[in-house]
Amino acid sequence: MSYKIIGDSCTDLTPELKKDPHFQIVPLTLQIGDTQIIDDDTFDQKSFLKLVKSSSEAPKSACPSPELYKKAYECDEDQVFVITLSEHLSGSYSSAVLGKKLYEEEHGEDGKKIAVLGSDSASSGQLNVALYVQSLCQASLPFEEIEQKARTFIQNMKTYFVLETLDTLRKNGRLSGLQAFFATALNIKPVMGAESGTIIKLDQARGINKALMRMADIAIKGAGDTRDKVLAISHCNHAERAEFVKQEMLKRGEYKDVVIAETAGVATVYANDGGIVMTL
Repeated sequence: MSYKIIGDSCTDLTPELKKDPHFQIVPLTLQIGDTQIIDDDTFDQKSFLKLVKSSSEAPKSACPSPELYKKAYECDEDQVFVITLSEHLSGSYSSAVLGKKLYEEEHGEDGKKIAVLGSDSASSGQLNVALYVQSLCQASLPFEEIEQKARTFIQNMKTYFVLETLDTLRKNGRLSGLQAFFATALNIKPVMGAESGTIIKLDQARGINKALMRMADIAIKGAGDTRDKVLAISHCNHAERAEFVKQEMLKRGEYKDVVIAETAGVATVYANDGGIVMTL
């Protein structure tokens, strides 16, 4: 059976995966002031970051329409796995589910199977789920087994991140239930995580490198046996920082693989310049 893995554009793929025909991205739309940007292959991260810095308004994102998802489902593959942003952070999951309903109403029972998976994460979390689903597809497991295993994987996967600033998340209401953090003068950086797809604060440290090391300590403590796990790291315009995190994690454990990706548009909006997102 042939397969397609469809992600919204917060699924930060590696350069190799972007060339893999098994993967397809459905773009969100970004907006800064009156400027709208489609988060697709034309996204220019450096130009976008300059635009963010020069604007007095916080950037926003809008999820893909159900029709965009429906069009993506009209592919030649028999099995379709859709991986979206946490439904607590975006309407992308709901759009993907509605797109599936629209597709099934129009096409009836044509034999195509579609599973919509809310990642309870973002960025490298969606990448990690995508890699896991691909490994199951390559092992030729039945569709229903892949879907069940993927949902269990999502429940067990842990997401961590350290950002230079939480300003965009705060302004856009993504820090619901969390007191905004104002310790810039002291250079205090919070170590953040996700609990059932909702952002939580785990710890803090003075300086970005200490915060990243603290993130590594927290991650490895809760990871159990890491030898069969993929460590996925996304960075926003800071490859050196991603490599630093990789080396810190390698000091603490062994992994099935370590993958590093650069953030596309949506994750760039919220991670901001220098942000790191890590999943295990």
